[in-house]
Amino acid sequence: MWLRQGRLTKGDTQAMDERVDGSGSTPGPKRDLVVREIQCKSILTKSGIEGVDYAINPYVGCAHGCAYCYAVFMKRFTGHSEEWGTFVDVKVNAAQVLSRQLRRAKPGNITFGTVTDAYHPLEAEYGVTRECLEVLLDHHFPVSILTKSDLVLRDLDLIKKLKDSEVAFTINTLDEEVRRRFEPGASPIAARLQALRSLSDAGIPTWAFCGPVLPSITDDESSLDALFAELKVAGAGHVLVDSLNLRGAVRGRLNKVLKEHYPDLVEVYRDLSANRLPYHQALMDRTRRIAERHHLPWRGVDLGPG
Repeated sequence: MWLRQGRLTKGDTQAMDERVDGSGSTPGPKRDLVVREIQCKSILTKSGIEGVDYAINPYVGCAHGCAYCYAVFMKRFTGHSEEWGTFVDVKVNAAQVLSRQLRRAKPGNITFGTVTDAYHPLEAEYGVTRECLEVLLDHHFPVSILTKSDLVLRDLDLIKKLKDSEVAFTINTLDEEVRRRFEPGASPIAARLQALRSLSDAGIPTWAFCGPVLPSITDDESSLDALFAELKVAGAGHVLVDSLNLRGAVRGRLNKVLKEHYPDLVEVYRDLSANRLPYHQALMDRTRRIAERHHLPWRGVDLGPG
């Protein structure tokens, strides 16, 4: 559960204490979170991601606060002054807007959570993602959910009723200490693996996004081998692997974690930011080979020639 100070209202700053699950694991330390309830004009948006027709992002911002999150670029369009990971705008009318948009939308697949996590902690309180799934039950739009949260299990009843659905979990390490440093607000790794197994056992197609793989932290042979072994046992249908993108604001956010916990890697990451491609190609070769060892279907992100 989430322990809160006071009542959650529009514009409040809340202290997000550690989440306690059945195993006693916690995503991270107390962090202040600015929460606003907003009215959206559109929720079903055309996607620029290859293979994705539409995106649904029930929230602006994300309470997971991942150090490597590329979605920090959204601040250029939202006008938020708060640090990424410390604010969330809740699109409280998302389901109503989605119902209206679906009536005139061309057929296509939908991905939940391209610039937020649709199951980050506030979803347990607001249920905006669940409301959107309820709307989609009456329409034939294939649905894909990508998350770092075991909260998705709450909606298994709806996911099973969707005409075409899949659920993917971002799991890029088995090291819980690394997870706490880079993904402070996300579900523990063990909880994600168990959720993946539960969904797979329920007949839901599942897969894992193993990205970003962190250079000199999570990219060694033994760590990747152990990760793929666990994903195979958990029932992942395939893995999608990507390397770390150090462009833009991500580099500054990541440097804070590196300086505190991995100071000897600051210069290594600076050099990688100048030319990611050679490292990326080597990582793709390594992970493809390891995946084959575990008879785990593999896909890699293609960066192109340069």
